[in-house]
Amino acid sequence: MTTRREWLDDLLLITGPVLDALDRQELKKTMPLDFHPDRAEFAPLEAFGRSMLGLAPWLETDSGALEPEERELQQKIREKALRCIEHAVTPGSPDRMLFDRGGQPLVDTAFLAHAVLRAPEAVAAALREPARRGLAEAFRASRAIVPCNSNWLFFSAMTEAGLWAIGEDWDLTRVLYALRTFREWYKGDGTYGDGPLFRWDYYNSFVIQPMYTDLVNELAPEYPEIAEMREEVNRRAARYASVLERMIGPDGSWPVFGRSVCYRFGAFQMLSQAALQHRLEEHLSPASVRCGLTAAIRRVMNGGNLFDGRGWLVPGIIGRQEELAEGYINTGSLYLCSAVFLPLGLTPSDPFWADPDEDWTGKRIWNGGKGKIDHAED
Repeated sequence: MTTRREWLDDLLLITGPVLDALDRQELKKTMPLDFHPDRAEFAPLEAFGRSMLGLAPWLETDSGALEPEERELQQKIREKALRCIEHAVTPGSPDRMLFDRGGQPLVDTAFLAHAVLRAPEAVAAALREPARRGLAEAFRASRAIVPCNSNWLFFSAMTEAGLWAIGEDWDLTRVLYALRTFREWYKGDGTYGDGPLFRWDYYNSFVIQPMYTDLVNELAPEYPEIAEMREEVNRRAARYASVLERMIGPDGSWPVFGRSVCYRFGAFQMLSQAALQHRLEEHLSPASVRCGLTAAIRRVMNGGNLFDGRGWLVPGIIGRQEELAEGYINTGSLYLCSAVFLPLGLTPSDPFWADPDEDWTGKRIWNGGKGKIDHAED
């Protein structure tokens, strides 16, 4: 089995139960809601939005560059994803989701919007009119939720970008507010504060930098102020991606600290996004990043007890470790792990997939190989 096929199989193994249940309009009926049941009403949108976040680049991949088996599978999942969006936003659907109250829906509306932004042809342009209209109404409904003065500013901003992506009226002010505010919260060496203070966690990768870079790069051609931020934001993100790469140990493990560690290898979203968009720093080869990320994925996937008896993710890192889950985490929250699979949006001939295996920094150095001195970025 090729590494690419291994990644794809893992992505579909993780996200399959979510899309399959929603396609049958049985997501609310069948997904486990007993873990932190006070969060149950938010869980379906969390599971779907976060699954789509990781799937979107693969759905967008040029079908003509894929082998027939993968091309056929991609078309099948594209069609299913579009049906799922329609079920999620259609009034009267058994799986119509909550978008406008309780705080949490703003988060996962934004993850769904980010997925739409990442798949402009396969998702945004392919929506049937009732689904597009319903999605726009859902995005607008989330405006009723006021974001916290933190990474949540990007949730409001990304939801507006989702409206932009599907050709609807949108609010540039909400986007500019997030971009300007985080520019002031930059702490140096590729890292932003989550609010005015710096926090030791992976939220620069879960939310802040992936959304920051995609908002800036998508909107820069139309807005000079955003274009002026572009080089700076991309440079900082590339530096942060290099830091993430160095966190992968020789055995594929990584430091467990900060909030939301149950998102597992979703902690590497920014490294995966930098590889997807060919924005890795010069000293990092795509093949070494592929091998490092593969080691991290295998460390979790081969750890055992990752799923319950029906194929749904369980809280923890290696298997079920409920004590690691904050009170805001439910089964749906766990699907942010799908974000590690973004490089599936690259064709099989891309160097990320095609180049020979190469050790990542952690494995190379701890095996006595040659390394590169690490320098902070201003």
